[in-house]
Amino acid sequence: MYIEIMDTTLRDGEQTSGVSYTATEKLNIAKMLLEEVKVDRIEIASARISDGEYEAALKILKWGKDNNYLDRIEILGFVDDNRSLDWIHKAGGKVINLLCKGSLKHVQGQLRKSPEEHVADIKKALAHAETLGIKVNVYFEDWSNGMRNSPEYVFFLTHALKDEKIARFMLPDTLGVLNPDEAFSYMKQMVDKFPGLHFDLHAHNDYDLSVANCFAGVKAGAAGLHVTVNGLGERAGNTPLSSVVAMLKDHLQVNFSVDEAKLVGVSKLVEVFSGIGVPKNKPVVGEHVFTQTCGVHADGDNKGNLYHNELIPERFGRSRKYALGKTSGNASIKKNLEELGIELDPESLRRVTQRVVELGDKKENISTEDLPYIISDVLGREAVAEKIKIRNYYSSHVYNLKPVSTLSIEIDGKVYEATSTGDGQYDAFMQAVKSIYDQLGKKLPQLTDYEISIPPGGRTDAFVETIITWELDEWVFKTRGFESDQQAAAITATLKMLNLVESKVKA
Repeated sequence: MYIEIMDTTLRDGEQTSGVSYTATEKLNIAKMLLEEVKVDRIEIASARISDGEYEAALKILKWGKDNNYLDRIEILGFVDDNRSLDWIHKAGGKVINLLCKGSLKHVQGQLRKSPEEHVADIKKALAHAETLGIKVNVYFEDWSNGMRNSPEYVFFLTHALKDEKIARFMLPDTLGVLNPDEAFSYMKQMVDKFPGLHFDLHAHNDYDLSVANCFAGVKAGAAGLHVTVNGLGERAGNTPLSSVVAMLKDHLQVNFSVDEAKLVGVSKLVEVFSGIGVPKNKPVVGEHVFTQTCGVHADGDNKGNLYHNELIPERFGRSRKYALGKTSGNASIKKNLEELGIELDPESLRRVTQRVVELGDKKENISTEDLPYIISDVLGREAVAEKIKIRNYYSSHVYNLKPVSTLSIEIDGKVYEATSTGDGQYDAFMQAVKSIYDQLGKKLPQLTDYEISIPPGGRTDAFVETIITWELDEWVFKTRGFESDQQAAAITATLKMLNLVESKVKA
């Protein structure tokens, strides 16, 4: 059994409050979804919405034509005397997702028409689409409420259109009202009454049931599902692509086209372009979902992966982590020390574990890369030799001038100095570091994430915690700085990074 995946991040997902993509951003998301993630289809725009929507559609459709994806790129259109169809044709589109009314309430209340009049209007649009060479899928808007309150109308509409040139009948839970029992029952009725038709389920997540409703819909015979990256969408959003893929593979064992290893990459791209952060505990793509916190779990994994399930992180290009905090035990610490290549005797391990628990009680964030410094503090010896020390630095920022930073740094006992400008004071500092490292032929990691945390309350003298994520070749790690000044905290985290890299290179 094969299930089609249609991603509507660029249409329905863009209806998330505060989200608006540029044409270039839309093009890059579209490319990644089709070329790398390998979804079957994408919905990229709503016809006649704005000039920006037209520009984006034009870009994506031109790329699609040049790369043989045109029949997999779809645009939402309306029953509007062919204006949507002409808009799509002018942009170069070949597929319309025609929005029809899937409940009697919408036909009578919004269109002010009879079911027969609505069907006649739809058939006019279908005839015009054929003259333009545009393939048609139809949405039955508010289908879920139609099945609840006016099923005879839904069946009338489907029967009236079943012999037309329509590729897919797409059934939205527009207001996110369904539960899995209803999703199964309503889809089953459609499949049983119209066995020759292709039905997609388009779920919304208002009750946090969209993935469960997709599960039920597929069990009932749905041939396709609609999703968005990170579950973006109006109100509580749409069904998340990553969750649906995991559910289809592990719980229904059906076939699909999506490459699981690319889900995290597209999630991060959409997170950046949309400005909507991914919750750290979001299934599959959240930062912490493959992190074991409890020491008992780490112990069980040491003794035979007793706390693993089918969601193996390597499937998604990720790895399992063991969090450090107040629930850590010796096993959690050992797992993290193994990652760093550090061994401790039992008594030293006990003391380091005790210190990690104490820090966790204070709600301090602890990363694997903090461990050498904790060991140094607890055991009174250098777990990471500080071969690199900052002797002095000076940063200045004058209005209408680029920030400047001067740095004096000691590396293996020799002092180096540099002055650089940058787009900010920390960037100027990093440019100074880079100029010294370039002279020495040393490679710096790439900064991939930068987090700042200030305790609640808004005090101007509050301490600042800066956590920076770095990537060097395939090594991804974090360092932390905790100071009364934001730049100082970032520089502390950077100095830790330099010493960690130096230790790894020399090892």
